[in-house]
Amino acid sequence: MIPIKQITGLILAGGRGMRMGQVNKGLQAFKNEAMVAHVVRRLSPQVTQLMINVNQDTDQYAQFSDYLVGDLIPDYAGPLAGIHAGLSLCTTDFLVTAPCDSPFLPLNLVEKLAEALTQEQAQIAVVITAEAETVSQELGTRWQQQPVFCLLRTDLKSNLETFLNNGGRKVSDWYQDLKIVEVAFDHSADFRNINTREELMQFATDADTHTTKAASN
Repeated sequence: MIPIKQITGLILAGGRGMRMGQVNKGLQAFKNEAMVAHVVRRLSPQVTQLMINVNQDTDQYAQFSDYLVGDLIPDYAGPLAGIHAGLSLCTTDFLVTAPCDSPFLPLNLVEKLAEALTQEQAQIAVVITAEAETVSQELGTRWQQQPVFCLLRTDLKSNLETFLNNGGRKVSDWYQDLKIVEVAFDHSADFRNINTREELMQFATDADTHTTKAASN
């Protein structure tokens, strides 16, 4: 198993929040506090150090982490640019990532990803979730990848930098040439992203019911 002291956490908050009216999603109020505060509270006990990738509103984000990192690739190049920025400053052997708009992420996220990455000797462990809680026996379970919830080796920095410099932007495209292991989590709602103001209101009541499911996962 990978010791926690070898794992740094990175919260991805470097986007422009287009679907929420061009605001910084992580700073939007959710259950009476910034949405990123929920992510920090759930991810920080699972890692030795926590960074936040942010390209604006750094003064406001400073209250949530002493380690803020901006994109090194210009023009809001997406979550891979944030991961690249995190890898550039990471001093541990592994980096785990999660978006700032995922206030329900499970408290055993890192544990399960680290176990799978070690067992499969992979470069990246990525979350997959069932598309529906109930599926037909004939079709079986259909799994959906959650690509920005991942644990990766920090020696992938040069590989990612080359991919970005060649114009690559999609996380799934970068994964194609790497050894990845997909890690199934039973509760897809734990990885719900809140992208609009309507969803902020709709899912606020869910925050009280989302406690750790480590025993059942």
